[in-house]
Amino acid sequence: MQSFLFSVARPVLHAMDAEFVHHLSIKSLKMLPKGKIEPDDPRLAVEAFGVRFPNPIGLAAGFDKQAEVIDQLFGWGFGFVEIGGVVPLAQSGNPKPRLFRLKQDEALINRMGFNSEGIEAMCARLRKRKGRPGVVAINIGANKESKDRLQDYVTCTEALTGMVEFLTVNVSSPNTSGLRDLQGEAFLDDLLARVLEARDKTWARNGSESAAKTAILLKISPDISLSDLDAIVATAMRRRVEGLVVTNSTVSRPAMLRCGETLKAETGGLSGPPIFEMSTRVLAETYLRIGKSMPLIGVGGVDDVETAWAKIRAGATLVEFYTALVYKGPALVNELKQGFLQKIGDGNLMDAIGKDATQIAAGEFGFPA
Repeated sequence: MQSFLFSVARPVLHAMDAEFVHHLSIKSLKMLPKGKIEPDDPRLAVEAFGVRFPNPIGLAAGFDKQAEVIDQLFGWGFGFVEIGGVVPLAQSGNPKPRLFRLKQDEALINRMGFNSEGIEAMCARLRKRKGRPGVVAINIGANKESKDRLQDYVTCTEALTGMVEFLTVNVSSPNTSGLRDLQGEAFLDDLLARVLEARDKTWARNGSESAAKTAILLKISPDISLSDLDAIVATAMRRRVEGLVVTNSTVSRPAMLRCGETLKAETGGLSGPPIFEMSTRVLAETYLRIGKSMPLIGVGGVDDVETAWAKIRAGATLVEFYTALVYKGPALVNELKQGFLQKIGDGNLMDAIGKDATQIAAGEFGFPA
């Protein structure tokens, strides 16, 4: 029924401005009851970062930026929801228009620029839902006009530690000028050291006996060389972050894009199927460098069972998507879960992690004909 209703509504929604529809979606979800989270098949459960996930399918950051509809999103069947990105002080983000549908490619280009109501508003909403079920993560960033961006990440960490299961340190967004410079080895080392210290001190101060130790993950760009990846992975492992999110959107414009030149020329991060192969190869290359020493979240171009399962085979323990919601609707969540169960059979999802990382890193995806 979900799939049918979305197929009817999609032409109408896609005739409207993309950002307007996004706000409309959030408002509509807020009107729905929180509801009960239905249990998942135990075969889908995975452990990562010291957290038990009922299933490995998550919503990527960018949809529920202000933490307004977390419980309603769990009603769609997600195993976890990543909200944000959030920055310390409220900011409007980049000028509009800043979100574009590439309908022929079922992709998006966005240059939102961390539009956020700020950390205080987010914390207030999280306190109101305290005690409710569901694994929640928050994507954290830096204010556009900040004079100390590293401190912005510390501020977010101090405010959110103990409130959610993990924080994603986002230094790979292409939509805040200069942010990706923090992926440089020296900057990144300092950033992670300060964030982890802030997490540990806040956790200890708030009472380690009563709350889980919020994990720290790092989100990386698909637009990096293998030598850059080497440095990022080495820094993450040396600083002992709990995991990596691979990858963010891309500033590149793959030759396969079928949209017109006007859309291709829009600045911002491209997401959706056109970035699947590049993103998944970076994921596989990352897995080949770290093995199972830390869990990976695979994100970028997931829009069906085969692309989601390829993320697992490439080395991901968990999988996220967002852009596919725009084109396939919320029914995709359960389609992915049912597809995973068929893939697993009587086996174990954990056994499939990284199984084909070497082949995928070489561009051999092995999809069924």
